[in-house]
Amino acid sequence: MKARLVELSTLYFLSVMVALVLSAILVEATGGDWWPVVDALLEGSFFGAGRWGQTLGAAAPMLLVALGTIISGRAGLVNIGQEGQLLIGVAFAVYFGFRIGGPGPINVVVLLIFGAIGGAVWAGVAGVLRFRRGVPEVLSTLLLVTVATQVVAYGLKNQWLLLAPEANRGNRNQVSEQLATDNRLPRLHIFGNEIPLGVFIAVGAAVLLGFALSRTIWGFRLRMLGRNPRAAQRAGVSQSGFGLGAMLLSGAFAGLAGAVMLAGGGFQFGNYRLVPGFSASIGWTGLLVALVAREKPAAAIVVALIFGGLRTGSGFVSSTGVEARITDVIQGLLVLALLVPPAVMFVRDRRRARAATMART
Repeated sequence: MKARLVELSTLYFLSVMVALVLSAILVEATGGDWWPVVDALLEGSFFGAGRWGQTLGAAAPMLLVALGTIISGRAGLVNIGQEGQLLIGVAFAVYFGFRIGGPGPINVVVLLIFGAIGGAVWAGVAGVLRFRRGVPEVLSTLLLVTVATQVVAYGLKNQWLLLAPEANRGNRNQVSEQLATDNRLPRLHIFGNEIPLGVFIAVGAAVLLGFALSRTIWGFRLRMLGRNPRAAQRAGVSQSGFGLGAMLLSGAFAGLAGAVMLAGGGFQFGNYRLVPGFSASIGWTGLLVALVAREKPAAAIVVALIFGGLRTGSGFVSSTGVEARITDVIQGLLVLALLVPPAVMFVRDRRRARAATMART
């Protein structure tokens, strides 16, 4: 066991080093200098004044999306529609939050609850199609992203849905009303950084999910369903019931991420409004976080922080004369680097098992 752990750690180290070397070569090839780019990336994400608070704020919704993806993945389902579920979640939060109203703290809770409900409803559509009509969730969730985008765009064109009154928006701006100051998630001020409360919500949810998956009967049944649906069915675990529940929870986390972005994201995400392009690809990035973390909530916290740093630091990269989009390429290389070691170990173990089988015969 120890030898396997050392081997896996070595593979991770080598893969990451290769990814960093390729990133440096790419920066040099595009006319930049790799060290100033790295320095700007670190300065913009962690070491600059107030920057690590921004990084934590960007990482929080990624982590929430990743947690939902982990739940569906443990159940053996492939939910790749988090971007759409996030959008519908924030649309629900805006619509019901402004209509229900109430004192500030109560309204914040309303926003978060209806954000989760919205995401769950949208994921539930794919769940019903999967377990009632046999439609693969990998297709339905992906296609529902496009539908969600159009639904939210329609809502932002009509005042009876999401569009703010003319007095509260600029000419031709299709935006929702802005949350009042007392209807926003509070921010903690630590060492010159503003840390949204959403960060603590996301980390707390990761801790609770990690405990639930590893220490509860629910987590055991979910893992059983994902690994062997037939055995789970014989053990009394309803594939449709547990599977649909996993899809609903997965969407709820994505919708909650959208509500957290609205109520606590500030200038990073629409300045407390629902605007076109509000999701900023957080749904897709959260999916990558879960993939790289290999469906482990504790690992997802670290991976989300890394991805958040790449996101907030990318704006500083342009000051070096290099296109800021280069950070997307670096992110892609790091994702590949973190996916290679498990794949290598899987192929190696499979070959060894096949060789052992051939030797016995």
